[in-house]
Amino acid sequence: MSTPTAQLSAAGVSIWLDDLSRTRITSGNLAELIESRNIVGVTTNPTIFANAITNPDDTSYDGQVAELAGRGASAEEAIFEATTQDVRDALDIFRPVWEATSHVDGRVSIEVSPDLAHDTDGTIAQAKELWAKVDRPNLLVKIPATKAGLPAITAAIAAGISVNVTLIFSLERYGEVMDAYLTGLEQAKAAGIDLSSIHSVASFFVSRVDTETDARLNAIGTDEALALRSKAGLANARLAYELYEQVFAGDRAAALLAAGANAQRPLWASTGVKDPALPDTLYVTGLVAANVVNTMPEKTLEATFDHAVVTGDTITGGYEGARAVFAGLEAVGIDFVDVTQVLEDEGVAKFIDSWHDLLAQVAEGLEAQR
Repeated sequence: MSTPTAQLSAAGVSIWLDDLSRTRITSGNLAELIESRNIVGVTTNPTIFANAITNPDDTSYDGQVAELAGRGASAEEAIFEATTQDVRDALDIFRPVWEATSHVDGRVSIEVSPDLAHDTDGTIAQAKELWAKVDRPNLLVKIPATKAGLPAITAAIAAGISVNVTLIFSLERYGEVMDAYLTGLEQAKAAGIDLSSIHSVASFFVSRVDTETDARLNAIGTDEALALRSKAGLANARLAYELYEQVFAGDRAAALLAAGANAQRPLWASTGVKDPALPDTLYVTGLVAANVVNTMPEKTLEATFDHAVVTGDTITGGYEGARAVFAGLEAVGIDFVDVTQVLEDEGVAKFIDSWHDLLAQVAEGLEAQR
């Protein structure tokens, strides 16, 4: 009897783990999850690395920190060395998956510094630096979908760098992200770069949309408002998939796909349930369709493996229902444009805070070794 994670994979969902640490790599846990949980990729962010590197029970970084301290490395240089090593080692573990999936999966993401979220040129420079430093074809460089990030996405794709676009909350911004990707492909094609070597995912955040929207619905407090709770996240993601279908069926994308390019797959991020009253696999089983990625924290992965009920495609038949949710939100006074802008601002701020916490703790660790 196949497991729920195997059923999810068979339905077209690539399962990626939203976590990475050196201990997970060296203990064999990551390889075991590939084998037993159908994991075909990993995503990272500054918060994940902060949790790993500063975990007092994890001594796997101590030797490298001591060596870097002896070299007089700064905290930023030390983080760069440690995280790129972890990502490179994880990519090597995923190399057979990358080969078996025709280079679609077997991917690991590493993010540019959150301090660069509003710095186009700085983002482009660091994307190129990370791509060269890690030096693995199955890498994805993570760039946020801020206004400053959009031209950086185009430039990275144009240079042949595969990109994970992160922190997407609104359909409008998602459309801009796909446009940035296609523009980058057009520039890469003009430069003679092999388009088939360039891959990208667009990370559309889900549960955070419900957290922010539900707080506003609770404040409104009417029966009509309360009936809409925990519906915006799935509705928003389903309409994002509809937009993906429309864009990549269009003439512009078709010309690039015919030249060997790959479609930019939607990736469902923030799929751990924040409200304990909700089913713990809600943002997994409710977002099943072909050619998507679902990146899950381990708790959600284990819940999915244990008891998720996978019923096939739960997206493409739900577009009208999703539009009805948004009509209802507008009717009760929810300004969804404001919701998504607040979420983007908060997302960037949280990653910056995690990054600065990590810098401070690594600086302290380096100083203790000197």
